[in-house]
Amino acid sequence: MKIHAISQALPHARYQRCPQCDTLFSLPDVKSHQSAYCPRCNAQIISGRDWSMTRLMAMAATMMVLMPFAFSLPLVDIRLLGMRIDANLLEGVIQMTKQGNALTASMVAFCTIGAPVTLVAGICYLGIGHRLGMNLRPALLMLEKLKEWVMLDIYLIGIAVASIKVQDYATLETGYGLVAYIALTLLSLLTLIHLNIEQLWDHFYPQQPDNAARDKLQVCLNCHNTGMPDARGRCPRCHTPLDLRRRHSLQKSWSALIASIVLLIPANLLPISIVYVNGARREDTIFSGILSLASGNIPVAAVVFIASILVPFTKILVMLTLLLSIHFRCEQGLKTRIRLLRVVSWVGRWSMLDLFVISLTMSLVNRDQLLAFTMGPAALYFGAAVILTIMAVECLDSRLLWDAHATGNADYTD
Repeated sequence: MKIHAISQALPHARYQRCPQCDTLFSLPDVKSHQSAYCPRCNAQIISGRDWSMTRLMAMAATMMVLMPFAFSLPLVDIRLLGMRIDANLLEGVIQMTKQGNALTASMVAFCTIGAPVTLVAGICYLGIGHRLGMNLRPALLMLEKLKEWVMLDIYLIGIAVASIKVQDYATLETGYGLVAYIALTLLSLLTLIHLNIEQLWDHFYPQQPDNAARDKLQVCLNCHNTGMPDARGRCPRCHTPLDLRRRHSLQKSWSALIASIVLLIPANLLPISIVYVNGARREDTIFSGILSLASGNIPVAAVVFIASILVPFTKILVMLTLLLSIHFRCEQGLKTRIRLLRVVSWVGRWSMLDLFVISLTMSLVNRDQLLAFTMGPAALYFGAAVILTIMAVECLDSRLLWDAHATGNADYTD
């Protein structure tokens, strides 16, 4: 059951500002199976998911057990030139590093190993640290930002794409580490879906309703608490600086967006992969690789096209539109623009698919000059561009979109 926050004050209600449009409204008590939404922009304010800390700890412990097997055991096996070759996640990162692509390898390693391990460590820290009386604020802030960087599900799609590519050169078999990896991916998805950070904030650091004048209440973009800043100008719950608008939001977003546009030019013009077959060299750009894949499997090629070309360029066009609309204070189509911002915020991570495919393929096909697969120079530019587009979205304070309206900070409780 879902409920929408309404405009009139209700018994036991508290005042809340929407972190996406800055609307102030009265929020009634919400039960564990209910969700509350902003009456103006329909942003979710409170999630109805209510997994306990005990269940989260159990999921984290299970993922911790699965990780050594999922990361080091073979995901797929091939028979090449009379040899059996195993490919796993760690081996792909190692091969990228050995070939001098340490920065690109670090991107893959962080999204597939570093972020999931940090997720597990963060949940364990909350469970253990609470009992020891430790400061849990850094872990709660980190877990909120970490969600979009855990990309085990995208790497799983990358395994399927890499397997289809390698079938042209060798016989492919499923590795026994794939079961552990799929289990780890499913557990991580369930954990991220049910990881209710707002609920954890209320559990560890409950706040009393602020008695200040309603028009002076501010919302913290880090923990989403609504209240007055403390004596040091910080959010009373998470202790981060509390500002009316995110500092230098437009400058940061423009900088990341422009840098990503510049990097996407060599990323699409230079080869992203190089294959040697019997000494003959074949280079593929992102687009030519998609065309090659389409000759054998159109659905898979469509997935790669969407993730590697359509999503990055769509994000850039959407972000350009949003930033320009803020500068020119456009009022038309505001709700459409806020929906677009939410969409590009969700889909941006899928652009890492190409790097994951390259990483796994390098661990499978790297056997001297008879058959070898190496990474092209475009991979680094592409990975950096994807990360910068994600940062451009993260840096943008969506409340700036609403400031073009004369009622941008109107009180919706009257």
